[in-house]
Amino acid sequence: MAPDADRPVEAGSGPSVPAYGPIDAVLGYALFYVVVDRVTPSVTAVLADILSVAPSTIGFGLAAALWFVLVVTVLDQARRQLAALGVGTADAVRHEATQRGTLSEPQTEFYLAALLVGGVVAAWTFDTAMTTIPSLVRVVSTADPGGFVIRAFLETAVFFVAFGTATRALDRLVVGAIRQWLAA
Repeated sequence: MAPDADRPVEAGSGPSVPAYGPIDAVLGYALFYVVVDRVTPSVTAVLADILSVAPSTIGFGLAAALWFVLVVTVLDQARRQLAALGVGTADAVRHEATQRGTLSEPQTEFYLAALLVGGVVAAWTFDTAMTTIPSLVRVVSTADPGGFVIRAFLETAVFFVAFGTATRALDRLVVGAIRQWLAA
């Protein structure tokens, strides 16, 4: 079983500030932005034909979705950081209390390995994923399974898993290092 920073540790084992998640959230939003940017031409073309609306209206809707996700992400991260300080609802404070302390040496080694492997795999599969996603929009819109390439779809899935693994590991390492520094 892999070491896990989410399991409860003793209350006096170090600070719980900052809360885990901000780096993961920033990188996740950046990926979301890139994906929306890549699919915008495909989605605009498909929806403009289906809904008979101006492409600029669809572009505006996608931009609004980006802003909405950004605001929700920022509010969630603010709530998490406040919960780590003991401010907020009981559920949020209780959740952050399970993530107290700094990383142990085995946890640090595990997250370094996860960062390395996840980062390398994500880098290898990035181009395939970014070309496959817009093509999937076209496949779904035309209902033409002939355009569906299983290998490219699987590489895209591997990219998202690897990217998520790498960003979570990076978040744990950086926040754990900050906690270690604050505990010193």
